[in-house]
Amino acid sequence: MDLFSIFDPQTFMFSMNWASASFGVILVFPVYWTVTGRISRMLSMLFEFLNFEIKLSLSPITTPVIGHLTISLFTFIAMNNFMGLMPYIFTSTSHLTFSLTFALFMWMSVISASVILNLGGFLAHLVPTGTPALLTPFMVLIELVSNLIRPLTLSVRLAANMVAGHLLICLLTSPMPTMFTPVLMLACVALVAMLMLETAVAVIQAYVFMTLTSLYLGEVNSMVAVK
Repeated sequence: MDLFSIFDPQTFMFSMNWASASFGVILVFPVYWTVTGRISRMLSMLFEFLNFEIKLSLSPITTPVIGHLTISLFTFIAMNNFMGLMPYIFTSTSHLTFSLTFALFMWMSVISASVILNLGGFLAHLVPTGTPALLTPFMVLIELVSNLIRPLTLSVRLAANMVAGHLLICLLTSPMPTMFTPVLMLACVALVAMLMLETAVAVIQAYVFMTLTSLYLGEVNSMVAVK
């Protein structure tokens, strides 16, 4: 069997693997609106912390919309990362078709808002302050390229980290049935450590995606503020 077959979005047994992307929404958001419960309180504390971090990184220019949107993105991506660590559940975040969809949507929103609300400010950001006139065309080209590759870097970072972690787990677990008991015990310890590492990576990648998205959206706020 091909090692990368674990990332196939469709198999002969189950053709609705993409439906796993909705599991996180179904499980998390109903719990968040319950009045009591440890999970509800933990989610509230987590969302308050994330909202504080977003305000801190964008201060003094920020709006509640950015916080709500980016926290929703964090929750959705983190839950899909967690679901992918469970056996027999398709890892949707390991595909560019999933991560690139969110990245392109956010990028197009930022570009559209920048052009509509402050076209002059958007064009002015393409030329850093103090750039010599001779270097202006090159700086504009560099800034345009850096803006165009933003959705690609966001999506590839998320997908590549998910694929790398799952491949390492697959490589570690594949020879387990043929291992002797002492070696098998060591492999199990290594597997637990790898799963703990992947759990941390799942949170970190969702946080990085959220932070970069909020920074991109914050650029629109700064352009509107100086308009």
